[in-house]
Amino acid sequence: MEIGVTQEKELTDADYRALAAFRHAIRRFQSFSEGQAAQAGLTPQQHQALLAIRAATPEQATVGYVAERLILKPHSATGLVDRLVALGLVVREAAAADRRRVYLRLTPGAYAMLAALTAIHREEVQKLRPVLLDILGQLA
Repeated sequence: MEIGVTQEKELTDADYRALAAFRHAIRRFQSFSEGQAAQAGLTPQQHQALLAIRAATPEQATVGYVAERLILKPHSATGLVDRLVALGLVVREAAAADRRRVYLRLTPGAYAMLAALTAIHREEVQKLRPVLLDILGQLA
């Protein structure tokens, strides 16, 4: 079965171990993140959407941007944003120059929730950093 990848060198058992360890570390972080989002009353996608909106420039923060960052179809991103609006975490704001363009803005409650979640996630990433650097070094 060919998947479109050319191998420059033969794969070793160490390559498989390193890739397995890398995927395990990512999955552990994802599981941690999902649990933290749930404790905050969010789904993982809602947390990721809030993070994407917060990280975007004001002109980037659109439903299309959320769809792109979360790898969703536009209608799925619209539904996700609708739920965030219903939760009082996001508001839609028409652009001054083009009223057809709508920007997404976090509410003060969303900022507070996201700040707490991000602080916890940053601590976890700092714990994982040496493990990931070691694994990435093995894959080089």
